[in-house]
This record gives sequence, C-alpha cells and structure tokens, in this order.
Amino acid sequence: MTEIKGARVLVTGGQRGLGRAFAAALLEAGAETVYVTARRPEPETDPRLVPLALEVSDDASVARLAEQVPDVDIVVNNAGATIPNGLLGNDVAEVAHLLDVNVLGALRVTQAFAPVLARKGGGAVVNVHSVLSWASGTGAYGVSKAALWSLTNSLRHELAKQGTQVVGVHLGYTDTDMVRALDVPKNDPRDVAAQVVEALLKGDSEVLADEVTRHFKAALSGPVEGLAVA
Repeated sequence: MTEIKGARVLVTGGQRGLGRAFAAALLEAGAETVYVTARRPEPETDPRLVPLALEVSDDASVARLAEQVPDVDIVVNNAGATIPNGLLGNDVAEVAHLLDVNVLGALRVTQAFAPVLARKGGGAVVNVHSVLSWASGTGAYGVSKAALWSLTNSLRHELAKQGTQVVGVHLGYTDTDMVRALDVPKNDPRDVAAQVVEALLKGDSEVLADEVTRHFKAALSGPVEGLAVA
C-alpha cells in the first residue's frame, strides 16, 4: 500500500480530463501537493496544484522536471496522445511518434523518478492503460496501450526491489476531450480516479475500471477473435 496523506504527487497530463480528476482525487485523499504537467501549463487557483511544463517525448524536458521536483512520492503517468486511422493508414513515422509519447514517455518519466521514489521509501507509479491494451481494432493507439501494459508489468518486477508499488489502470471510454464527440456510454473520470486512489491505499497492482474492461480481461483466456472491438 502507498500512503497518500501528506504525499507529493506528480500527474503528467494533469491539467485536463482524467489527469485533472486524478489530481482532485489525490488532494481529497490528503496529498499535500500535486504537480500537474502539460506541454503549455496554465495557472491554477488551488495553491496545492503546481503546474509545470513537460514534453514526455523529450529527454531534456523530463530531466528538467526531475530536477524541479526532487521530492515526489507518487508518479501518475497519464499523459498520452492518439492519431486517427488504422495502422495501414498512417506513416510509420507517425506511429513511431505515438509509441514514443505513450510508451517511451512513461518509461522516461519512470526512469527519471525511480531514484527519487527509492529515496522516499518506495512510493508508487501509476500507469494509465486502456481496455485497448487487450482489445484489437483501434490502430496505433491500441498498439501503444498494449505495449504500455507490457512495460508496466516489467517495471513492476524491477521496481519491487526498491519497494515501489506499480499500478496499471485499464478503462473503457471515459468522458474526456479525447472521446467527447463519440456517442457512447462513458465512465465518469472522477469514478476512475477514486478507484485508483483505493488501489494505492490497498496495495493493489491493477485497476479494471468498468465492465467492458473486465470483459476483455477475461477474454484473454479465449480465442484471439474474441478480442476484436465491435
């Protein structure tokens, strides 16, 4: 389990959508400070929210952030991107950049802050995946989330040596800007964030935020045809 009361937390992509919900839930659970990052951060009215610039695909940007906040207890890798069209409809360079942001971005941040977490007694890393880690048919975005799931599982093994809890978060459509135009049932970001807070406090390794996610997780034991998004 990870103590949240009094903690200093980093939430990448923390000024909008699910990231903002994470920040609010962590403050409600007693976090002292939440560092919220964005490519172009906006001022915050709550002094407990500290906006900072970050581009997760830029090594120098990640290094600067680690120098700015050397006191983090919990890291939430929430920042991400998407691109339209399938794998055959995008240049390889576009797919590579998406993987750089969604997968290697989380790795860069985790590498930079793992020593900080070790000095603070272990802490936690939270990586935001998707039901698309397991469900096929969504092009490069789904590939990136599947890769991030694998990355998280390997990081969990490596970070266990320093007592760092690693939580993988899987969720279906959630009411954020990324899917706002889609006319489908959506999760409330506040509910997802509350489940993540509970997982941190209980010491859990995985959050399956909704029924569609639990369905696809169970389908992993069946034929691969059952993993296609309708």
